[in-house]
Amino acid sequence: MLIIKNCRLMDMVSINGEIMDILIDDEGKIEAIEKKINMGDYPNAEIINAKKRLVTPGFIEPHCHMGVYETAVREGMDGNENTNPTTPQLRAIDAIDPMDSAYDVAIRHGVTTVVAGPGSANIIGGTFAAMKTHGNILDNSLIKSEVCMKMALGENPKLSYGRRNKAPSTRMMSAAMMREQLFKAKEYYEKFKEYRENQDKSKGFDYDLGLHSLMRVFHGMRVKIHAHQADDILTAIRIAEEFNLRYTIDHCTEGYLIVDELKKKNVQCIIGPSVGGRGKFESRNKSLESAAILEREGIDFAIMTDHPVIPIEGQTMQLALFVKYGLSREAALKGITINAARLTDIDNRVGSIEIGKDGDIVIWDIDPLDTMSQVAMTIIDGKVVYENKRSGSIVDYKKL
Repeated sequence: MLIIKNCRLMDMVSINGEIMDILIDDEGKIEAIEKKINMGDYPNAEIINAKKRLVTPGFIEPHCHMGVYETAVREGMDGNENTNPTTPQLRAIDAIDPMDSAYDVAIRHGVTTVVAGPGSANIIGGTFAAMKTHGNILDNSLIKSEVCMKMALGENPKLSYGRRNKAPSTRMMSAAMMREQLFKAKEYYEKFKEYRENQDKSKGFDYDLGLHSLMRVFHGMRVKIHAHQADDILTAIRIAEEFNLRYTIDHCTEGYLIVDELKKKNVQCIIGPSVGGRGKFESRNKSLESAAILEREGIDFAIMTDHPVIPIEGQTMQLALFVKYGLSREAALKGITINAARLTDIDNRVGSIEIGKDGDIVIWDIDPLDTMSQVAMTIIDGKVVYENKRSGSIVDYKKL
C-alpha cells in the first residue's frame, strides 16, 4: 500500500493543480484521491511526500516500435516482415524485447505505458501490444496483448515492394490489396459465425490464421492506419467507412490541410512525429502548427513519437514545441495520457488518475513541458520504479 502526500495533482479528468493525497492499494490500483488521507488509518503503508510538486498520470506512447526495433542492434530489427505485403497474423508480442534499453529510458522520462507494434512496410502488418515499461517478462507487463491491427498506405509499402518489382508498386494496388483482404476476412467472419452457431460441428471449419486474425476488425478491434499524405488519409477514411471499421489515422501529417473533412467524418488521429527532418516526399508538409489546428477545429487526437523516429526521451520536447506553436498545455498533456489511452482502447486501466485505475504516477520536479524538467519519481502499479536523486529527495515520512 502506498500513500502519496501533497500532490499538485493534474489527474487529466477534473483536478488541475489542487493539492491532494493519493492512496494506492496492495494490488497497485488507485483506491482514494482526497484532500487529506490520514496516515494513521494505514499503518503499514509506504508514505511519499511529493512536496507540492506536479503529479500526473504516467505518460503513454500510443504508437511506437519500442523493443520491436531494438536499440542500436541490427539483428533486433524485427518490425517489418517484408516478404508478404499482407500479414495480419503477425503479433508484436512475438518480437518485443522488454529488456531493450529504451524501456529504462522511458521510465526515467515518465513514460509508463507504450503501444508498440510492426512497421509500415506492409499493407497489413499485424497487431500492436500495450504494455508497461517496467519488467523483464513481457507477459507480466502486458495491459493487452493485441490492441489494434496495423495497416499502412503511402510511400512505405509501395517502395518496400515496388523497388523489387513486386506488388504493391502503386497507391492503387495498395488500396486494392487492403480491400481484397478485408473482403476475404469479412466473408471468413460470416462463415465462422455460422459455424460457431451451428450445433453440428461434424463438417469442421477450414481455419486460416491470417483471416482469423484480421476478422477481429469486424467485431471491435481498432485499426491503426498509417497515412501521412492528404490523399492517403482520404483513401484510408474511404476504406474504413466501406467496411465500417473502428480506426485511427496514425501520423496524419497533412491532416491539418484537410481538417474540414476530418471534422465532417469524425476522424480520430494519432499525430506525429512532427520534429525532425523531412526525409520523405510525403512528409514535406510536416508542421508543428498541425496540433494547434486540430485542437482549434475540435478533432479528437493523441500524440506519438513513433520511437525510435523520435527517441522516447524526446516525447515532452515535441509537446513543448507543439505548445510553442499554439497547442494548449492541457491538450498537449492529454495527448500522451487520457487521449492516448482512449484511442488505443486501454483507458479502463491507464491514462488518468482515477479510483480503480492502475497506480501509474509520475512526480515532476517542474512542469514537464519545460525543457529543463526532470522526472523526480516514476511509479508503476503502485511500485516506485525510478527515483531521480538529482531532483531532491522524496521524503518518506517514516524516516522523519
